Amino acid sequence: MTATAVWTLRPATAADLEPLAELRAAAMRPDLERLGRYDEHRVRQRLRDAYRPEHTSVVEVPGFPGPAGCLALAPDGPPGTLLLEHFYLDPALHGRGLGTAVLRAALERADAAGLAVRLNVLQGSPARRLYERHGFALESEDPVDVYLHRPAPLERPTT
Repeated sequence: MTATAVWTLRPATAADLEPLAELRAAAMRPDLERLGRYDEHRVRQRLRDAYRPEHTSVVEVPGFPGPAGCLALAPDGPPGTLLLEHFYLDPALHGRGLGTAVLRAALERADAAGLAVRLNVLQGSPARRLYERHGFALESEDPVDVYLHRPAPLERPTT
């Protein structure tokens, strides 16, 4: 699969919760284990507790069994800011350009609306490089999480 491979986003439903909780567990396991924070129950429960299908999209790839990924993009904090969260891809699809393509589509929506985007990523996660390539910069960090921010299009410096 390449970034130009066929994929679609569809609105999430309540029925997607458990498959997405399983997807989260598989996608986050390596980073959480590296940080000594993997817990079979908690990794799933955190998604269950925060799941908002009205802000969540499911990534589908023809021929791929189950959801290929998901992401949520919801209003957050200060007006004019979105929170990108629960962005997971099935580990079998990592490194093939799908994450870049899905992220680019989400950021195009935010840019079209003139909105900034915030997110957090686990310390040491390779996903941080993906976000930084797309204009996210460090906002703050702690021993577990790195908080990144991408300004709204009008706030970004021109080069």
